[in-house]
Amino acid sequence: MKMLARSDANFAADLDQLLNVSAADTSAVEHTVADIIADVRLRGDAAVLDYTSRFDRLDFSDAAQLRISAEQLAHHAAQVDPAVREALEAAAARIRAYHERQAAPSWQYSEPDGTVLGQQITPLDSVGIYVPGGKAAYPSSVLMNAIPAKVAGVKRIVMTVPTPDGVINDAVLTAALVAGVDEIFTVGGAQAVAALAYGTATIRPVDKITGPGNIYVATAKKQVFGKVGIDMIAGPSEICVVADAATDPDWLAMDLFSQAEHDEDAQSILISDSQALLDRVTAAIERLLPEMERADIIRKSLDARGGMILCANLDEAIEVVNLIAPEHLELCVDHPERLLGNIRHAGAIFMGRYTPEALGDYCAGPNHVLPTSGTARFSSPLGVYDFQKRSSIINFSAQGAAKQGRVASVLARAEGLTAHARSAEYRVEGYAGESSGQGGNRE
Repeated sequence: MKMLARSDANFAADLDQLLNVSAADTSAVEHTVADIIADVRLRGDAAVLDYTSRFDRLDFSDAAQLRISAEQLAHHAAQVDPAVREALEAAAARIRAYHERQAAPSWQYSEPDGTVLGQQITPLDSVGIYVPGGKAAYPSSVLMNAIPAKVAGVKRIVMTVPTPDGVINDAVLTAALVAGVDEIFTVGGAQAVAALAYGTATIRPVDKITGPGNIYVATAKKQVFGKVGIDMIAGPSEICVVADAATDPDWLAMDLFSQAEHDEDAQSILISDSQALLDRVTAAIERLLPEMERADIIRKSLDARGGMILCANLDEAIEVVNLIAPEHLELCVDHPERLLGNIRHAGAIFMGRYTPEALGDYCAGPNHVLPTSGTARFSSPLGVYDFQKRSSIINFSAQGAAKQGRVASVLARAEGLTAHARSAEYRVEGYAGESSGQGGNRE
């Protein structure tokens, strides 16, 4: 792990170098994805079947075979360890309870002249959830994507999950059952995203696509944006831990591992005002790493993108946090609430030593779909609001239209938009006619 000190003259440049990931040339991926999307738009189910055969090594004669029936879903859920099913249901209950507090009501207010203004909030009609499949599957991701959509009132939730070589993850399907997913298709890759966006004879299109995937899936989501909405283009997972000298170094080492084990590009950063703590955590990493099943991945991640930063005090540490804008932020300190008000940029904030990021991934309740790569500066966790639309309500009384029509007329003529001005002026004249008893008709 790279060692940095906030007091170093080159700190800003060193931090930028630590945070930046070399941009790979994705032009070949973009062309491949564009071709797949165009093919699915042109040939529909036939193209989806061809790509499923090519990439997942599964041959189906009919696209209807891609759909998981209710009977199949029940069968796979019955294969799951009861302890796993119980844990999924417990996590789902907490996720649902948290997200129910996010559901915003429609609202209106009236002005003295009788004009009514407000906002009507309605759910999206349909949502597609992409879930990685095979052995690298994440049932927790199903809960985090489907439950907020369900709470928002989305009537049709469609899940696509690849099943390479026919490998179906029972826990993923159980999570879909627990979360209330309506349709499930065993399709993956860019072809799944294209089918969700543009529709085929078998897979009806949706209004928005959420969920993680590989570079082909992420590129496809980017390319279909505009036809459908998307949640975000997520980068590698990140954790930033602010810790004081009283924190157990073994706990901190394992918290850093928890993100590094995702993949070699994941980032784990520890910030402290204690050099002694940083040294103890370094020793703990070396001692505990050989015990990890994914030790090779963790080592590569920490070597390439891991960092330890020494600050003069915890307030200075929070200044560095705001520069990083991390996906996950742990405050392993006494009285973390003292620091909370100064944190401007973080996807999720884990308060205190007994709140590891791992709890947030599964069962804390808040969503684990979070902004990465510094985008916490301007974006937020996935939530109910991502599955709702807001429509403005505007209902002018005659008196209100007469008053505001004059304002609109002046501004419209200043912009050279005569029809806008005349449209507003007719309402002004109409109200004047009604007030004088002449009515609103024009000769």
